[in-house]
Amino acid sequence: MSAVPEIEFKGYALTSADPAKWSDLQVVPIKPKTFGPHDVEIAITHCGVCGSDIHTLTGGWGAVSRLPLVVGHEIVGKVTRVGEAVSEFKAGDKVGVGAQIGSCGDCRACKNGDENYCPKMIHTYNDVYSDGVVTQGGYATGIRAHEQFVFRVPEGLELRDAASMMCAGLTVFSPLKVNGCGPGKNVGVIGVGGLGHYAVLFAKAMGATVYAFTRGTRKEEDIRKMGADFIINTEDPEFYKPLQGELDIIVSTIDYFSPERPMKMYLSMLYAHGKFICAGLPDADNSLPPLHAFDVTLNGCYIGGTHIGSKIEATEMLQLAADKGIKPWVEELPMSKAREAVEGVKNGKARYRYVLKQDLVNYD
Repeated sequence: MSAVPEIEFKGYALTSADPAKWSDLQVVPIKPKTFGPHDVEIAITHCGVCGSDIHTLTGGWGAVSRLPLVVGHEIVGKVTRVGEAVSEFKAGDKVGVGAQIGSCGDCRACKNGDENYCPKMIHTYNDVYSDGVVTQGGYATGIRAHEQFVFRVPEGLELRDAASMMCAGLTVFSPLKVNGCGPGKNVGVIGVGGLGHYAVLFAKAMGATVYAFTRGTRKEEDIRKMGADFIINTEDPEFYKPLQGELDIIVSTIDYFSPERPMKMYLSMLYAHGKFICAGLPDADNSLPPLHAFDVTLNGCYIGGTHIGSKIEATEMLQLAADKGIKPWVEELPMSKAREAVEGVKNGKARYRYVLKQDLVNYD
């Protein structure tokens, strides 16, 4: 196989450590990882804007130490080339990449199809490849990824619709799948935003009865159109009381917990051995509400979390979306308006996910 020529991608990057300039994204050249035999190179057509991007850019999860930094891990596009050991993909295929770009491949998690829990996972941006190159995300013209972390987009699913499934969709589909969502199950979704609207769409498509928890009434019409069976206004301080012991699964997608609302309010709504799953991640200075041992013993419930999803789960999710005609609620913007998009997410303007469409010239 002939040597792969050295190329650069372009991306919209954070270039300043000044917190006041967190959304001032500048076009910079990107050095891709060394092209290997198992790698897939992708020309990016769309990238979703995730809450994780904002937590990272603003320093909410800790100060950014690797600059310049291109965020974005809801990536879709078309394959431009593949390594000599790749058999699953070929040039021209429609594919996506999510929030994980690598793992060790040898640990128990990787060998059991749980590579999204590998202790040596490599995140799609703000991390480092094994060759020492800093990982850069999808607000860019292209990316290289190991084939294990590349997902085929099935026919019948538009790339713009598949984009935000790569993180937001997968992050809620995985715990729904793992915890038995399906006919006969009552599923609660706390917070109907970018993550939560996917949780409603997928839980309903999987056959569950869906209870959507939202603050106020302004989203009620949207939530009904998404398919929720019941809508609960959490502005009512006793919102949880009529549902005590009713829910089999609760997926929390919110990134802020009020200390005035203890965990027992949420956990009391679970049926015996029900699961409370944290899918939304707050800034580092916010945590779960207070918890007492009695809160988990009265109904034998469990509190857990989730981290994106495996390739097996991603493949199943994308096929479900194609088969069921699931369409996320997205607003498409040119990638040159990335600043407007990240500020819109931070200010709660997204309804319910921004997707950036490529408008940079691809390769130099």
